Parts: sequence; structure tokens; C-alpha cells
Amino acid sequence: MPLQNRVTPDGSIIADPARGLLMGNRGGQIHDAHKRLTGRRWASRQWIACALAYKDRHEAIWVDRHYTQLFFLDEATALAAGHRPCALCRRADFLRFMAIWQQLRGLAARPKVAEVDAVLHAERLGARGVKRTFAARQSELPDGVMVEVEEAPAGALLLEGKLLPWSPSGYGQPIGAPGERLLRVLTPPSVVAVIAAGYAPLLHPTARSMSAARST
Repeated sequence: MPLQNRVTPDGSIIADPARGLLMGNRGGQIHDAHKRLTGRRWASRQWIACALAYKDRHEAIWVDRHYTQLFFLDEATALAAGHRPCALCRRADFLRFMAIWQQLRGLAARPKVAEVDAVLHAERLGARGVKRTFAARQSELPDGVMVEVEEAPAGALLLEGKLLPWSPSGYGQPIGAPGERLLRVLTPPSVVAVIAAGYAPLLHPTARSMSAARST
């Protein structure tokens, strides 16, 4: 049985055997000694998205008294769930992310990580840990954000004017152009702004191949 360690665009954590492009964590241990999730879904505000491999490090999965490893289909998924690039294993991506964040807010220096994490935590979660979303039209959103629509309740990637339904193993065929209808945006607003300003999320290979397919 696969562990319950795959993250969906709305931040839920599910069990699925599919492999993704990134690993991450939510600031500590949220599993028990029997490799089951506890009632918590985060240990701190430090939600990060990491590389699957870093130097020659090797880690056992879900060891007791160690942070809980989580996995993402791609970076668009991780960002939608409210994670940011890791400052260690994805240093270049982290610096690009933070530089754009600094520029957008007119800050004199790079913001502290804790300050960014506090903003993201407030934007990704509402009362009782419920996922926060906001409404926007396709023309107001950049490629790489995730939205929730009736045709794709698990989430859909906005790419090249199309909506690609998300699944743990990849993106499906386009479900049509969003047009000017209101979309329920899963990606936190500050992250949407960073993407719009030039940060390009790592996408699963199925994103480009399915974007070239006809709408269903």
C-alpha cells in the first residue's frame, strides 16, 4: 500500500502510487511511528518544495522523529498547495522566487523567509485549515496557476489558454478554454503575482503534450 504522502493542488494529502517531480515537507513531522498521518496537516508555516535528489543524500521515508516527506506531481501543484521553493536544494529557484517577491513589494532587501511563509500561510488556509481560494478570470491569470472548475474538481492547470485536468500521474486532455467565466483559483494570490512577474513553475511533461491536444 502506498503511503498517504501525495499532495493535490488544493493541499490535500492522498495515497497514490504515482511518482512526481518534487518532494517537500510542511516544517516537521506529521506522521506517527506506524507511518500514518496524524490529525495534523502541517508542523509549522515552513511549507517547502524540494528536489527529489540533492548531492549524495539518502533518506528513509517517514522515519519516526523526522520530518514527513511529501511528493508533488510538479511545481505548479506544489505552489497551488501553498509550498515555496526550498532555499537549500533548490537554491537557484528560491533566489528567483524571492527576488521577484522583493521586487513586487518594493522592498529594499530580500525578505526574510519567515515573513514570506507567514504571508503564504495566511493565503493558503482559512478558518479550521480550509483551503483559501479566490475568483478571477482567465485574462487575469498567468500560465502555470491551478484552478478548480466543475469539469476538474481535483484541479486544472491553466496553460496556453486551456484548462488541463490534474491527476496524480499527470495532466489530461484539455477540457476547453476558460473564456471569461470566473475561475476558482487554488494558487495563492501572492504566488500568482510571482508567476505573472516571470517565475516559471516546473511542469510535468504531460502539461505541454496535453496542451497541444484538442479539447474534450
